[in-house]
This record gives sequence, C-alpha cells and structure tokens, in this order.
Amino acid sequence: MKPKMIAGLGNPGDRYRGTRHNAGFMVLDALAREAGIGWEKKRRLKSWLGKGEWRGRELILIKPVTFVNLSGEAVRRALNYYRIVPGGLLVVVDDVNLEPGRIRLRRSGGPGGHHGLESIAAALGSESFARLRLGVGGGGREELSDYVLSPPGEEDEARFRETVGRAVAAIGVAVGEGLEAAMNIYNRLESVEDQP
Repeated sequence: MKPKMIAGLGNPGDRYRGTRHNAGFMVLDALAREAGIGWEKKRRLKSWLGKGEWRGRELILIKPVTFVNLSGEAVRRALNYYRIVPGGLLVVVDDVNLEPGRIRLRRSGGPGGHHGLESIAAALGSESFARLRLGVGGGGREELSDYVLSPPGEEDEARFRETVGRAVAAIGVAVGEGLEAAMNIYNRLESVEDQP
C-alpha cells in the first residue's frame, strides 16, 4: 500500500504551536517544505490542505483545524471529497508510550489510547488505515494533558526535531516504495541514532 492522503493531527492556534501533541502538524509542515507544497485553508473540509507531487506520486496533505480529539469528521470529509478509501490514508500522531526518538508505522489497528485515532476510526467506521506514531514519552505520568500540551524540554528538543525529520523520511519510503518497505526499515530502528 502506498498512501494517497497524509493526515497530521494537532491542535490549531499559536497556543499549541510546537507542543508534543502537535507532532503530526510538525511532520506535515516539514514534508510540505521538502516537497514544495503550499497550504490552503478549506473550510468545508475543516482542514488546511496541501496538494502536489512528491517522490513521483500525487499526494494530498491535510491538517484538520478541529482539535486533535475531534479529527475524525475532517478526515472523513477529505477522504469522501477526494474519493479515497481508508486504506489510502496515513495518519501521523504523537505517542506517549514511545520514547522520544522512536517512530512506529502500522498498517492498521486500534487507537492505543490516542483520542485523535479514536475519533477517526469512529468517523470512518474502520480502523483499516495506516498510522505513524512519533514517540514523545511521558506515558508513565498520571496526568498527561499538561505534558502533551507543552513543548519538549531542552533535553528532548533536539531529538524531537530529528524524529520529525525521520518521520518525513519514513513517509517518503511509504509513498515511493510502499508501507511495507517503510515498516521494514523504520520499525526496526531503536532510536534516531540508529537511522540509516
């Protein structure tokens, strides 16, 4: 499977810019810069939309302007508008259960406690869409809201930026060679330091 649409999840507004929960936005912004894709706000899709060619394929990027936990409707609208089935979707999210520096690609599966993925699965009536999780750590904390809604600390910031770059590279492999090829490379790597 080669994704046709990439959805990056995050919260809109300056207050949330650069926070761990906006990892999906950061990855899509980095991808758009690399691909030379611009953004346009589409109110009826409840998203920022980017379209262009990257790695030899036409690609649609969306950043829902709903909050993370309500991303499902925006993603469903975009898929319906462009007539893309859930199997052609790749969703990029933060993951508190992965340590900073790690990423994990999956073809499908449960939300793993991520409310954005829950919202998308509910809106689509399916969990059969790919997801790319970026490790932000903090999964052992009792109260996660303040943690994910704050920027990475100094000790994690450089690793976080590198992880965003690594996620873009993984998406590039998924788009060009297929999700399986990207999983075979990037799911084996333990950390940023192990990347090729």
